[in-house]
Amino acid sequence: MRTVETDVLIVGAGPAGLTASALLARSGIDAVTVTKYPATAHTPRAHITNQRAMEIYRDLGIEDRVRAVATPGELMGDNVWATSFAGQELARMKAWGTRVDRKADYEAASPCTMSNVGQHLLEPLILESARENGADIRFGHELLDITQDEDAVYGTVLDRATGETYRIKAAYALGTDGGRSTVAERLGFSLEGETGLGHAVNVWLEADLTRYREHRPGTLFFTVQPGKDFWLGAGTYICLKPWTEWVLIVVYDPAVEQLDLSEEAMLARVHATIGDPSVEVRIKDISQWQMNHVLAREYRKGRVFLAGDAAHRHPPANGLGTNTSVQDSYNLAWKIALAVRGKAGDGLLDSYHDERQPVGRQVVDRALKSVGLVAEIPSVLGVRAGQSDEEGKAALAEFFSDSEQGRERRRKLEAILRENDYHFNAHGVELGQRYASSAVVPDGTTEPAHGRDPELFHQPTTHPGASLPHVWLEHAGVRISTLDLAGHGDFALLTGIGGEPWLAAAEQVSSELGVEIVPRPVGYRLAYDDVYGDWSRLREVDDRGCLLVRPDRHIAWRSQDMTDDPAQTLRGVMRQLLGLG
Repeated sequence: MRTVETDVLIVGAGPAGLTASALLARSGIDAVTVTKYPATAHTPRAHITNQRAMEIYRDLGIEDRVRAVATPGELMGDNVWATSFAGQELARMKAWGTRVDRKADYEAASPCTMSNVGQHLLEPLILESARENGADIRFGHELLDITQDEDAVYGTVLDRATGETYRIKAAYALGTDGGRSTVAERLGFSLEGETGLGHAVNVWLEADLTRYREHRPGTLFFTVQPGKDFWLGAGTYICLKPWTEWVLIVVYDPAVEQLDLSEEAMLARVHATIGDPSVEVRIKDISQWQMNHVLAREYRKGRVFLAGDAAHRHPPANGLGTNTSVQDSYNLAWKIALAVRGKAGDGLLDSYHDERQPVGRQVVDRALKSVGLVAEIPSVLGVRAGQSDEEGKAALAEFFSDSEQGRERRRKLEAILRENDYHFNAHGVELGQRYASSAVVPDGTTEPAHGRDPELFHQPTTHPGASLPHVWLEHAGVRISTLDLAGHGDFALLTGIGGEPWLAAAEQVSSELGVEIVPRPVGYRLAYDDVYGDWSRLREVDDRGCLLVRPDRHIAWRSQDMTDDPAQTLRGVMRQLLGLG
């Protein structure tokens, strides 16, 4: 059996695996990515793409490509509940930061906007970026087994096209191979939680519903019909292409309903939820899935790491799946790159679990809570299991009636819709990760408390562990975000007027450690001009202070002012966070 030697073995080529491949290749790390599948995703699957994920695509240089195939944020906002597309509208709410009182929060937080893009369109773009950077990605190559010792990881791989079995020897491995992870199973990663919490069918279809959706544009359309009291009602439509391409999600209980998955039966469901038999429908695919609430107890075992669905599996509520997955890889790739190059100690790799496992916990718990919130809506409207059409119509009539019962149910609906902000406008969950690990060096200050609900609202701060806040600057006559000063696989050091010794220290320490620290002068009339004064109000350090920003754009450390020996100070900080003693 022949052996292929590489720095990193990546198992799985979904969003997490492809992002890791692209980032490692950009850093010049030799990595081999294998997947048993013949190509990228052939169905839409995940779709909500939040600002943090878009920032990662911006770093990879593909933000504009993603936006070109996505539904833009301004067309995502109206969540509608109705008896059908052509039927009676029952409720409507603004989502994904499109409500008037939330727009400013989202716009101020990031240079990137929310987007809605099916996984079948997104994955090829990440793959394109990876290959442009020289990544070795092997479709149709299945991992059969994986082992490790103190020195290396060994993967046994089957080339499905030729039938050859070969071995890959790597310094490290990433298990990004989804909810049925071979890597997690073979290496004994422990998982906690529950599986099979709900069963669902996706029906990918084409139908021109412009007349029913264009005036109330949004990504999600919930149909509520008598007898269907599941959390997604009689069926929920995801808009993939305004307003002609969709995925209908049908959630069911197999204990009481055996769903007919034939195209004929699904077509009948589609027509029933559209409510207009004249609409032509073409079904493109029918697939099944189940809802889980599962989290890996450890994201690292020896030389192997889990990321994406291999590490966390949860309902699609909040749209956090793919977004969290690519963020896992963004956190891990630069750490592995430095370890492979011998520029960091093992402790830096431990920080991956310490930083991302709590995020995974937050995400799976938030998604499950959100399922409960949206599941309350059909019952408040009067829908219950087993009722007849007549009973359902009477319940809806009462909901809209001039009666005390109607008024009370309408008040309940308004309260539940407000609670569903935790599902559809959870900006703090999407953007507010603050890390605590050995890869974050404290500066002696107390982390600022959240002034508003930390799940609903993102509070920018430069406290170590937080993500670098966004403001607009001007550089050589061009508008540029503070986020663009960091990332690209390198550390960055930001300082203001009078901070020149920090800039010199960054160059000196970079040379000594062989780890790039890009100096960035930011302030009034400096190279990165704080033309609006927004950075001076947000940076939380003095002009002569500095921020050290990691390659994943999280604050590694900061100094409130100049120190007596900036080079010595910065050297000590870098050695500490890199685990060099």
